[in-house]
Amino acid sequence: MTRESSSGPLHPWSRYVALGDSFTEGIGDPEPSRPGGNRGWADRVAEVLAQGSDDFAYGNLAVRGKLIQQILDEQVEPALALRPDLITISAGGNDVIRPGSDPDLVSGKFEQIIERLTSDRATVVIFTATDVGFSPVFRGIRGKVAIYNENIRTIATRYDCIVADQWGFTPIQDTRMWAPDRLHLNPLGHHEVARLVLSSLNVENSLEPMKPEPLPTASWRQARGEDIQWAREYLVPWVVRRIRHQSSGDHVLPKRPDAVPYEVLDVDSLS
Repeated sequence: MTRESSSGPLHPWSRYVALGDSFTEGIGDPEPSRPGGNRGWADRVAEVLAQGSDDFAYGNLAVRGKLIQQILDEQVEPALALRPDLITISAGGNDVIRPGSDPDLVSGKFEQIIERLTSDRATVVIFTATDVGFSPVFRGIRGKVAIYNENIRTIATRYDCIVADQWGFTPIQDTRMWAPDRLHLNPLGHHEVARLVLSSLNVENSLEPMKPEPLPTASWRQARGEDIQWAREYLVPWVVRRIRHQSSGDHVLPKRPDAVPYEVLDVDSLS
């Protein structure tokens, strides 16, 4: 049964399944009490959607570090087996940031995923990548990311998907929205993406924009020290994994492999 607001049903969906990598798993938004130990934007979206249905179910098959072929091979059919009427899929980011990758080839695999996911007429939400121009680390691949995004938009039009446009979503083009590893969103960033997804779905909600106080300007010496620490803790291990053909998601299982009833929380606490 779908709950209604004064203007009608809050939304038409009852079974939501999320696919993808660390972005959708919720890395950077730790919450030990949640399955997998992370909350993330998808959980936050599910919390709101659960408010609009008495029998709402949610599954999350995303696993950190997964490449697009792995998502195609390991997540698509299990997701469809859960018979969702709402699907979100973010994939290809781990491929595009790799040196020498071809955004056209990556988007070709993405289209295979979308062709399959739309076969059962579920509502499918796909994501453009963030405009990385604000990031000194990833600014050099901004053109490649833009090409991938244009392909994503073309696929969305072809298969009638909803686009959650992160490229034009300025709130997350801010270092305050990112975890210390500079690869994953922090709780503020995940909150903002949840708001973006709900807006894309045209779902009314009470989530308020996050307005953190401006951080003090760091001195050159302090900023340089932070860069060195970041490289030691995050960049070097990432490079080593690439050389060894390893992934941070090796041996990690989906945090919500089944679409099960989702607890309804107090909306006022969703911050």
